[in-house]
Amino acid sequence: MAIDIDKIRADFPILSTLVNGKPLVYLDNAATTQKPRPVIEAITDYYSSYNSNIHRGTHHLSNLATEAHEAARKTIQRYINAEHAHEVIFTRGTTEAINLVAFSFGEAFVNPGDDVIVTTMDHHSNFVPWQMMCERRGANFRVVPFDENGDLRLDVYQNLLGEKTRIVAFNHVSNSLGTINPAKKVIQMAHDAGAAVLVDAAQSVQHIEHDVRALDADFYAFSGHKIYGPTGIGVLYGKEAWLDAIPPYQGGGEMIDQVSIERTTYNKPPFKFEAGTPNIVGPIGLAAAIDYLNGLDFADIMASEDSVLKYGRSRLLEIDGLTIYGNAQHRTSILAFNIDGVHHYDLGTLLDTHGVAVRTGHHCTQPIMTALQIDGTVRASLALYNTRDDIDALVAAIRKVLKMLGR
Repeated sequence: MAIDIDKIRADFPILSTLVNGKPLVYLDNAATTQKPRPVIEAITDYYSSYNSNIHRGTHHLSNLATEAHEAARKTIQRYINAEHAHEVIFTRGTTEAINLVAFSFGEAFVNPGDDVIVTTMDHHSNFVPWQMMCERRGANFRVVPFDENGDLRLDVYQNLLGEKTRIVAFNHVSNSLGTINPAKKVIQMAHDAGAAVLVDAAQSVQHIEHDVRALDADFYAFSGHKIYGPTGIGVLYGKEAWLDAIPPYQGGGEMIDQVSIERTTYNKPPFKFEAGTPNIVGPIGLAAAIDYLNGLDFADIMASEDSVLKYGRSRLLEIDGLTIYGNAQHRTSILAFNIDGVHHYDLGTLLDTHGVAVRTGHHCTQPIMTALQIDGTVRASLALYNTRDDIDALVAAIRKVLKMLGR
């Protein structure tokens, strides 16, 4: 690949760690990514140089913190190609961003008998909030299944859409199958039916192209920690017209215009949805992560990850009794598998003794596991710093574990 993976890996201090005396092979990136030095340094610099609360302070440190916080908003605006910086709302993560829309959009636009559509392959964070909203508002909760390859059943989706559909919520990339959903088509179909759309981009914004205007997404949510930034910071993009139309999610400081005993009026977006003292350093760290990515060629990143993914699939399938889940034509970053006769939790635990970090379980996608008639998988998930050597180490560790188990 054109990108220098060795140089990139040197930017991530944790990758030189030893685990159980073995070099760390980190393949749990769908859960959280590691952080490059510029992100770590940006966080340290904030706390050591200009730690202060923002927006209403008149002193020097507050001004510096406010400038950095709002500059981060503009960095994120440019990264996702939002039209306006005030369309970028800071949240604690994808989960809070989706809950915000489910509550506020539901309060304003969903009534008894209306339809809300999600998919079977959605993360619980983009499934449960809509269930809760439907229960609260008396709406119908509709779910689009996937086929044997892990592709959305667009024929079923088309039949579910109708004049009662108020909003469609789906993930751009499945965190359990790696399927890249045809987001633009899903959005256009929803808009043709008069429905709004939320895109869960938690597993896509770091792996594939991410242009909210090209997609025509109404809402778009992702988490900083999955794109090489810190935990505790997320982003909700919303089209200006929608953000103006929906009520606040939480009340408190910053989100108000005027407060009196008689009534309260609200601030304009984004502050309308950012009640209380925010995670000030979170956006600063996230902006540093995005600046880091912007210093690389994103097409090269995608090509490198795709090459490692394909290599990983071919190597894993050399192992007798191993089944890979998710065979969609368009996919990224995820290798989910089981081995006959070996529980996924046991395999993941034993791989750790060889320094290999993977995730096991249902990955907060129990509807997927139910559809596949399994209770979980081993999931190896990739990031820009992963290599074929990591795959070789994974396969070698699996073979050692199987030999230990007498397989």
